[in-house]
Amino acid sequence: MLKLKPKFDLYSDVVSDILRKEASVCRVKEYSGAVDTRILNIERDGGILYSWKGATGTTRIGKFDSNTKQNKLLYTFDKQVCVSSCSLNKEETLLAVSLAQNTRGEERLKPISKCLTLLIEIHPINNTKVLKAVDCRVKVQFLHSESDRRSVLESHLLLLTEDGYVDLYHVLLTRQEGYRMVMAYPERLSKAAERVVEDFCWLQWDGHTQRVYYLTHHVTHTQDKFLMQCVQFYPNHNCETVLEFPFELPANPFHTVNFVNLGFDHYHVERPEQELVRMKVFTNRIERSMYVCSSQHLKDKQELIYTVLLVHTGCSKTFRVSLGGDQKGTQRHPIFIPIGYHIVVYLQDYFLHLINTRQQEMLCHSLFLSGLDVDLGLQCQSANVTVLHAEEESSGSLLDLASGRIHTAELRPAFLLQILRSDTPSRCPSSKTDPQRLAALHCLLVYMGNDPNLELKIIEWLCDNVNAFESFDQIQEFILASLYRISYEKSLSLDKVLPYSSVLDKKEIPACLLEVPGVLCTTELHIEPVFKGKARSLQGFWSELQWNTEKTKYLDAIPNPRFRTSDIQADWDKLPSRDGVTCFRGQRRAHPATKITSRRTQRNKKLVPLFQEEDYQQRVLIGLTVDKLREHLNRHLPRLGKKKIDSLVVNYVAKLLELIRHMLESVWLKYKLGPHVLCFTQQGSPAEWSVLHFMFRILEATRGLCLPLPPGYHTLLAVFAVRCLPHHTFLQYIDHGFLQLTETFVSRLMKDLDNSDAKERLKFSILKRLPEPMDQRIYHMWDHPISSASISRDYVRTLLEKLNKNKGFAFTGRDKPGFRPEFLPLTYLAKILSDIEEQALNPFEEQENVDARFVEETALKQTLILLGFEEK
Repeated sequence: MLKLKPKFDLYSDVVSDILRKEASVCRVKEYSGAVDTRILNIERDGGILYSWKGATGTTRIGKFDSNTKQNKLLYTFDKQVCVSSCSLNKEETLLAVSLAQNTRGEERLKPISKCLTLLIEIHPINNTKVLKAVDCRVKVQFLHSESDRRSVLESHLLLLTEDGYVDLYHVLLTRQEGYRMVMAYPERLSKAAERVVEDFCWLQWDGHTQRVYYLTHHVTHTQDKFLMQCVQFYPNHNCETVLEFPFELPANPFHTVNFVNLGFDHYHVERPEQELVRMKVFTNRIERSMYVCSSQHLKDKQELIYTVLLVHTGCSKTFRVSLGGDQKGTQRHPIFIPIGYHIVVYLQDYFLHLINTRQQEMLCHSLFLSGLDVDLGLQCQSANVTVLHAEEESSGSLLDLASGRIHTAELRPAFLLQILRSDTPSRCPSSKTDPQRLAALHCLLVYMGNDPNLELKIIEWLCDNVNAFESFDQIQEFILASLYRISYEKSLSLDKVLPYSSVLDKKEIPACLLEVPGVLCTTELHIEPVFKGKARSLQGFWSELQWNTEKTKYLDAIPNPRFRTSDIQADWDKLPSRDGVTCFRGQRRAHPATKITSRRTQRNKKLVPLFQEEDYQQRVLIGLTVDKLREHLNRHLPRLGKKKIDSLVVNYVAKLLELIRHMLESVWLKYKLGPHVLCFTQQGSPAEWSVLHFMFRILEATRGLCLPLPPGYHTLLAVFAVRCLPHHTFLQYIDHGFLQLTETFVSRLMKDLDNSDAKERLKFSILKRLPEPMDQRIYHMWDHPISSASISRDYVRTLLEKLNKNKGFAFTGRDKPGFRPEFLPLTYLAKILSDIEEQALNPFEEQENVDARFVEETALKQTLILLGFEEK
């Protein structure tokens, strides 16, 4: 599921170098002693601090530079010590360490504190200042500003204690003898310390963003209350609380004060059985999002509960997973790994849950795997794995403390493609694998969709699995998810207003998509976070997070914030005609289509003949789509401005047409089709039949969504159909609306096909199905006696109609539709007499005692005069 890429190896990057140096010190060819190298901390710049026992029996501290891949000795103690916490300032002039002191043996009789915290000058090695000597754990961490200045004469150090408080030390430096960096007024350090946090029971340091997240605990008469707060340290090293919100936890969640991301203490052993709750906070600068992940193990019920609080959306997702009675390991809590906008929840030997935090409305868009599918390929127990995360990075890293290896964790597209192809080891029935396929498809399209090679593999899978799945239409999902990704890259604001799945628009969602076997999910609204201090006016992450929170709150309060393509259908059905000729009311809407189709025409590679003809029906539908989408965005995202919205809408529809063209082009290349497929005189091959089937599925998918197709699509589809289908089946497809007769298609068919009996019958059948304005133009293209007769009749009709208008007679429309008389002048004469008869007054209606003989003679006389045989 995950691809682990090696990033750091303690042995090859550090230990091998130490062994060479120790051999040089001992003047031996190869040093055979143990160096006991341990990782202590990872600083903001990626530098890895470590300690080892040297050949002389002393403890040394070094740094591995992740950029230059070089090691550097920082400090050597004069004896062997136990370093429990360590940090180096950015200028590499000061080293802070906490030593876990040995109180056993001879030392137990001396009055000695359990923890000694020192501040050491190392440029060059000089004075040492004792900051604290207490009987609780103390963590040390230097602040690293973003300034690139190397001559800064001030450093800032955090001391975080197990007693539940955090002190900030401002250390002034001075330069002596031109190069020596020493502390100025070291005796004032402790007095000048600033208390920034108090009474915490859990604390997490985020070195990349210079933030501290912490929990405070308040006991009331009815329940325990916890408050999550965040302190932001600014480049000027001032700090303030910028965010707070209540957080629900069970009573007594922590056995001792918990420190997260504050180095690695190899002398303090955590007891997993006493750890009721584990927590971790992640932020994503690109997504403008914040997550609080926590897990709770219910020993009595053999269940694991884990919660992902989406701070930016104001809701939390709580999942309950049954582990069964068979305990396969000692690991009680999962690890949380951030990968883009996904949170991977992994419990070794049990399950892996890829939670989609951006599309979190339904369970089916998050991938849940159990059993054999969840092996990450780790060479250790997950209990020994620490997750390292940087807000700027798209994926987290995993540190195996036992082996000293760091791996970058990435999603493995090959595994997700394997899920699409139903080659998973579980081999479940279709209804059970559909949710996994849907989640894998969305992960591939939305998260990894920028890879063109991967997109080609997905289109190939669509072509090989043309029929819709039991619970969703994969082509509809491909279109909507791809458009969602492309549009979201243009503007992050579109994530809540554009559709990403056709499942959400179903009248009745299949039951298999609403639940995942073995997982129970509950969604709860969370109290809105309170932004405080400068966070309300800062530019950057906090202002974006605040705006994202407010936008989400507004959109959640209104019905249907996401654009529904079904809204287009109502207006489309209201149009009086959609044959491309009489749809004059849609011409206003067709105007935006001109810009879109002309842009596509310029970029078309002409591998697939699209965008090469006027398609009035699709132009109207394109314009209607643009109008409805623009109206939706203007209503819900007015902050973007009309100009920006117009650009986004036009780009959305243009990308839709380009996406369909790309699908056809990929299939065209897959089956190695050439220009011969456009020839009417040849029978279609099996490859062309496959393309025809795929094109019908695209037509079905877009009609279901009421989305437009590229101009020329219907023509191309008809060409494939007439080559591949029997003639009677081809005509049935026309009658049932699956095929649309375009003027381009019919005119080419009339010219290219000969007049043999079968093809002549096909032409007659097609002519009968054409609308009247089109058939008149088509007759002029067919060299056949029937077409010549039709042209002659039309010509005579036109002349007689002009004569009729000059004489003032009006047609009453008594002609039967489709009636074609063989001798038009006689028919015209009969029509004139019939119209005159209707317009004349009936003398028998109101008169009695009428002389019938006189009336007959008068009528005959008038008829002869009218026909010009007699004069008045």
